[in-house]
Amino acid sequence: MKAAIIYSGGMDSTVLLYKYKDDIKLAITFSYGARQDEEQIACAKWNCEKLGIEHVIIPLGFIGQYFNSSILKGGEDVPHGRYDEDNMKSTVVPFRNGIMLAVAVGMAESRELDTVLIANHSGDHTIYPDCRPEFIDAISGAAKAGTFVGITIESPFCNISKRDIALIGKELDVPFEHTYSCYEGSHEHCGECGTCVERKEALEGFDPTTYIK
Repeated sequence: MKAAIIYSGGMDSTVLLYKYKDDIKLAITFSYGARQDEEQIACAKWNCEKLGIEHVIIPLGFIGQYFNSSILKGGEDVPHGRYDEDNMKSTVVPFRNGIMLAVAVGMAESRELDTVLIANHSGDHTIYPDCRPEFIDAISGAAKAGTFVGITIESPFCNISKRDIALIGKELDVPFEHTYSCYEGSHEHCGECGTCVERKEALEGFDPTTYIK
């Protein structure tokens, strides 16, 4: 496998980066106007430099300009609580993974790679349609049909939990202190937004994160 990875700098994609570091030839981070862009990009740079993996940052400013989501700069307040609460739907960035995967597939074919990796997991399925297995299967089929080399999209964590991912990362000695999750985008994790709550639960017992609350 010669792979590109969609790499946010968050904990899930960082575990994926370390797990497949020998197969990954290119890490792609997207800057799209999210509150957490700067913090995540800094983490992505750090980990790619550590592993010696080529890292590119692609701007998708139109998302922040034209799309609606509470995690985008200038959007409504980020909701606090758990992901199973209905208010968390405001954190959806419409078709974000579809857009990013389309760009990553084009990048992969341009670099003569055969696979694109993405780190969605089972906890995303409730409110994020473009993280569900049926979506990944469909867009992987489109990528294979739409490229000369038949690029496939692989989602190794699609059917496991964030806790499972954290435990894989622990075994791999992933430096979780150099990952970032918070939807608020402050330097320290807020500790209250949905992704912070989920991070706390996933990393329980070995969490190096400083939370404001």
